[in-house]
Amino acid sequence: MESISRDYVKKKYDPVVPGGINEWPVVALSRSRQEFIEEVAEESIARIKALASTREALIEEIETTVFREKLRIKRNPWAVDPEDDSAFLGIVQEKLLEISQSDDDEEKNEKLDDILKEIVLRYADEIAGNFKKSRYRMTRSIVTFGFARLLNASRARGFWSIFSTQFTLQDKINITGEIDQLRELARKGTIVMVPTHFSNLDSILIGWVINVLGLPAFIYGAGLNLFNIKIISYFLNSLGAYKVDRRKKNMLYLETLKAYSSLAIQRGCHSLFFPGGTRSRSGKIEKRLKLGLLSTAIEAQRVNYQKGKRDALEKIFVVPVTLNYNFVLEAPSLIRQYLKLQGQERYYVENDEYSTSYKIFAFLVKFFTKGSDISVSIGKAMDVLGNYVDTQGQSYDKNGRVIDTQEYFTKDGRIISQNEQREDEYTRMLSERIVNEFHRINKVFPSHLVAFTAFVLLKKKYKKLDLYNLLRLPEEDLIIPYKEFKAAFEKVLMRVHTLYNEGKVNISPHLTGDPHQIINQGLKNVGMYHSKRPLIKNRAGDITTKHLNLLFYYHNRLDGYNLEKYVE
Repeated sequence: MESISRDYVKKKYDPVVPGGINEWPVVALSRSRQEFIEEVAEESIARIKALASTREALIEEIETTVFREKLRIKRNPWAVDPEDDSAFLGIVQEKLLEISQSDDDEEKNEKLDDILKEIVLRYADEIAGNFKKSRYRMTRSIVTFGFARLLNASRARGFWSIFSTQFTLQDKINITGEIDQLRELARKGTIVMVPTHFSNLDSILIGWVINVLGLPAFIYGAGLNLFNIKIISYFLNSLGAYKVDRRKKNMLYLETLKAYSSLAIQRGCHSLFFPGGTRSRSGKIEKRLKLGLLSTAIEAQRVNYQKGKRDALEKIFVVPVTLNYNFVLEAPSLIRQYLKLQGQERYYVENDEYSTSYKIFAFLVKFFTKGSDISVSIGKAMDVLGNYVDTQGQSYDKNGRVIDTQEYFTKDGRIISQNEQREDEYTRMLSERIVNEFHRINKVFPSHLVAFTAFVLLKKKYKKLDLYNLLRLPEEDLIIPYKEFKAAFEKVLMRVHTLYNEGKVNISPHLTGDPHQIINQGLKNVGMYHSKRPLIKNRAGDITTKHLNLLFYYHNRLDGYNLEKYVE
């Protein structure tokens, strides 16, 4: 098997923007926050009226919004929700009643416009980020200094080691991939970064990576639920996050959210959102992406072309990123949610969620005092149509020919205004390319491979059982003789190396050498935080599990590579 080099970044890069933090687009956006909110509201209202083109249709959309919002408050309230939500909805209902009782069409239209503007402005203000330079610097210092101190304390003996600077976060969090291209393109155009999403810690991690690579702060599309957790809320507020509430499915909110993203990208703000929409419940790399926010990158590119911005300095670049963990804090509750959704009545769920600052902090301490690494893989940059680009921002088709993306928005020599069907198709094309890139740059850890091999062996041993009956098997039926496990593991390992040599997946340096040592490395790290380990050696030296659901979760990381047929 070919040796894998350790190409990890071990330095901090100089800033991409030489003028410093005051020159960052996100800072300019924060200076004009209220003005931008009003611009977002104006754009959102235009979108909503285009979709609900009659007074009756608009009234129906507002009534639907009120109904769904009241249901949200009753069934799924969050601590971060505004206290006056119910009161506001009551006022909207009263105003809708006044409209229904009026005979004056002009008065009806004016009142309806007022209601729509109030709702949309409220949404825009809720969504809008609030980046502050001083808090950004403080957060950056806390993350870098605090976590590095924990790391040094774990690597050296004695109390005074906590003040050592021998080890840095980059000894723990490894950054690989197309780093130089990303930095160069950040100078030339606007970056839209789209990472995989497995943990609530992803936003903090990717923010740290952006800082280490010398990039300006990005605006974030972060789930509003994260703001329920105080420690994460503080970091996200400091890092320029804008809030995305997945509970709100009404058209008024969704159009406001898309307007915010599109207008921010048009202003040159580097943007980041998780295209899977939420954390992967199954542990699998996302295969079907949410297209709403992704479509805003395509829209922003088209609008820039309409405004005459067509050189590389105005181009939008999409950069996929995979976050690779040996263990995920929330894995037990995530896999239960997945199994409940897939199995319905066949699977019973207990309530257990890691959702407090204390548990997050305990996890961080555990992580930095253990020997487990995180890897962040930067993929090749694409244009908004999914074509690879070079460091100069030029796009290339699958045959390596230079193409002009403006032509995809042009007809008879003119830039076409919005064509929903066409841009929906472009969004679908882009999402497929992102998914392919996710799988190509995914970094396989020994922990992923041992979990995959063990679960497939158990599944084939009990091939007459469906997934849910398999997961109910008692522990005494979940033992795999080590010799059998090692033989299967070696075959899967060889196949993974073949895929790596074909450029279809990435590999951790720990996945080379003696298979016995690789297995031990994987067993040591897989699900290491959890009290019930997904995979262990028993006293006889054979392989077994204390938590089959978790083993299934960690096995799923390698779903989609057709490795099952190599396990016998």
